Amino acid sequence: MKLPSKPLIGSLIRLTVAGIGGILLIAASLYLYLSPKLPTVETLKTVKLQTPLRIYSQDSQLIGEFGQQRRNPIAYEDIPKNMVHAILAAEDSRFFEHKGIDPRGLGRAVLQMVKSGSRQGGGSTLTMQVARNFFLSKKKEFTRKFNEILLSFRIEDELTKEEIFSLYANKMFLGKRAYGVEAAANVYYGKAIDELSLAQTAMIAVLFQLPSTQNPINDPESSLQRRNWILSRMLSPLGYITQEEYDLAVAEPITARYHGPQTELNAPYVSEMVRLEAKQIIATLNRSDAHQDNPIDMMNDGLRVYTTIDSTLQKSARRALRNGLTTYDWRHGYRGPERQFDDPSQWPEILKDTPVVGDLMPAIVSAVDEQQVTLLSKSGEEVTLTWEDDLKKVRGFITTNRYRNLKNTVDEFAVGDLVRLKQTSNGSWALSQIPNAQSALVALSPQDGAIKSLVGGFDFDQSQYNRVTQAKRQPGSNFKPFIYTAALNSGMTAASTVSGASISMEDNLLEGYWQPENDGGEVYGETRLRKGLYKSLNTVSIRLLRTIGLNAAIDGASRFGFDPNTLPDNYTLALGSHALPPMEIATGYAVFANGGYLVEPYLIDRIEDVYGNILFQSNPTQVPDETASNDASEEKQETLEQQQLEQIEQELEQLDLGQWANNNANSNESTEQTAPEDASEQAAASEDAVQPQAPKQKPRIAERVVEPRVAYIMDSILKDVIRKGTGVKAKQLKRNDIAGKTGTTNDAKDAWFSGYSPEIVATAWVGFDNNISLGRNEYGGSAALPIWIDFMRTALRGVEDQPRTQPDGLVQVRVDPKTGNRVSARFPGAIFEIFRREHLPVEPENGGSSKSIERELLNEELL
Repeated sequence: MKLPSKPLIGSLIRLTVAGIGGILLIAASLYLYLSPKLPTVETLKTVKLQTPLRIYSQDSQLIGEFGQQRRNPIAYEDIPKNMVHAILAAEDSRFFEHKGIDPRGLGRAVLQMVKSGSRQGGGSTLTMQVARNFFLSKKKEFTRKFNEILLSFRIEDELTKEEIFSLYANKMFLGKRAYGVEAAANVYYGKAIDELSLAQTAMIAVLFQLPSTQNPINDPESSLQRRNWILSRMLSPLGYITQEEYDLAVAEPITARYHGPQTELNAPYVSEMVRLEAKQIIATLNRSDAHQDNPIDMMNDGLRVYTTIDSTLQKSARRALRNGLTTYDWRHGYRGPERQFDDPSQWPEILKDTPVVGDLMPAIVSAVDEQQVTLLSKSGEEVTLTWEDDLKKVRGFITTNRYRNLKNTVDEFAVGDLVRLKQTSNGSWALSQIPNAQSALVALSPQDGAIKSLVGGFDFDQSQYNRVTQAKRQPGSNFKPFIYTAALNSGMTAASTVSGASISMEDNLLEGYWQPENDGGEVYGETRLRKGLYKSLNTVSIRLLRTIGLNAAIDGASRFGFDPNTLPDNYTLALGSHALPPMEIATGYAVFANGGYLVEPYLIDRIEDVYGNILFQSNPTQVPDETASNDASEEKQETLEQQQLEQIEQELEQLDLGQWANNNANSNESTEQTAPEDASEQAAASEDAVQPQAPKQKPRIAERVVEPRVAYIMDSILKDVIRKGTGVKAKQLKRNDIAGKTGTTNDAKDAWFSGYSPEIVATAWVGFDNNISLGRNEYGGSAALPIWIDFMRTALRGVEDQPRTQPDGLVQVRVDPKTGNRVSARFPGAIFEIFRREHLPVEPENGGSSKSIERELLNEELL
């Protein structure tokens, strides 16, 4: 064989060198051209992944989540090894070996491009995908691929392999609004990532390629094929799993389905309130100097909002409201099926599409005979209700005021009836129905106004209307204590008497004659104010209002936080004819609970950024400590404030946070901090440097709006409402430190109970949204009070009775229970009454009785 000539070999060598040189020249030119335009990878160390707003209870239970992307960033060391191996098997098995690019994979991609004339995909390492997703567009161009390569080298120089993998696992879109592997585990399986099986883990790895189309929900067949391919690679050639593990995993069927955001505490009305309030707070922060250049994105910056909600009390409030409302509804009778479906083949799909409302399970009657009814429930369970044990005592609805006894199973039920079932305390099922009426319950701390529980309706998915804050309803007799407080402030006493006789009065503002009556139409004579309130006598309240005057009453009510411009300028004010939301009523009753201070309800305790820096800290009004004398208490408070101011100054000096000067008394801001999204980096950073926190604020002391002695007397009267008045059912709680007042409006359109202990104040309301009557025999004590009792049973469990300390300047003397006059110890049937010292009735003469000064004010006819 003839060898090539030396000139030919030389030419080939020169061409090869020239080719390599040309390639290097082109590469160098591209590098010089593209390199200055590339972003710095330093930003990856301080990257902020879009993470939703999350809302928590006071004890850190998740209440709600808002945001465009569902993401739960997770540190590399917290990612299960099987998940790491599945991703490597699917996307880049040589990730921990190469330096940012994989020549083998890149060669395959170039060959595909040469053969087809266009880029077909492949060749991208995890590092290159990180570069693309954080810095570049997804447009398929050669220059983008070169940029990926250059950026990948830089990323590999700046970050560890574990940091790169963590960015990749947390950043990528995986379908169904899920971003990152932890969120994907929640969305597709309703589990945390460390709870997934091997087969489920491999399915998550499937999602990285075509998340919108090739996922187990949209395309289960294709997803199953790729899942098994990933498992086969994990077995061989990679050796991540054993043959036994592989066999079990490939045999596992697809179990994925969509799971919405998983909350730990059901409080959707709270969630929505917090979202709206947080929006205002963040808007205020973004107008400050600290955030103008780097505004907070409320829905995507991973903010955590901590509320004042107590999870135990919230669960109790929700349960009490639902139980109370279904009990009210059920005693008025069964209204029949919601709908009727004749075709049994449709029942499973119908039940699947019919939601559970207020824990009431939908079910369809599948069989009826003379002794029992058989039902198919939404869960697929077959339920049997017998006539003797379950249905014989059920009432049938006629009207709100009339019911009937059910005839028999055959006449009352039919195959195909869609009804509701309620699970009883022993786990069995009972017939039920969704109430037509609605309810609201709110509880707050009387010491600072912190809202501890709030339920705005029977079921948020049924109605998003928040009746705690949005429904303005007539409070009826629930408003009377505020009128009586104004009367005591004017100089009257709890023993002052007012006529309880019937009334007929003409008032131009009321357009004719008005003839209010007491409940049941009873007529009373001269009645002490204490008795008039605990028996809730309308005629006494109206005459009392006439005595003190409308202006004094409206001024007195405004001290409890009510807007005087919304209160009626007529005598219906005494009967609570004006519309108010339950939140305002509860706020008013907090004044009685704390001894006379007006606190402001608040729901958001603080807002933190994703790194734990406090952006906003609430500064609620607080009742001062009065365990010592008033002078000592004021001195103690001044000392406390001075200490807090000194502490703030020291913290500012240490942290050199001059930017905090823009903070006001109502909100706090933290300087925007950049920290790694990776949780491990975040922890390390926090150890090395003190994260700036919002400085403490000067405490806001609640305003005293009721004189201590008047507050004490009113508290004793409201305790009598429970001891011997309209709230007597609450005696079952067996406590001496609870007080409250019922409320029922005309035609029983609204039923209320507001009450408290020193620890908690709560208001319960029941009514129809369309303002129809609850029924002729319904009252605050029958419809609303049971809800309050049920809630307070939990709220006060384990809390000892707390007797109220009597303030100075009060004396107790004997009075005649009929006239209210002061009497001697020898007077038969005498009772003790509490008086302010300056309003003490005159001493009785010769062992008899004497008229009080206050009684003289009432001698003339009022109407």
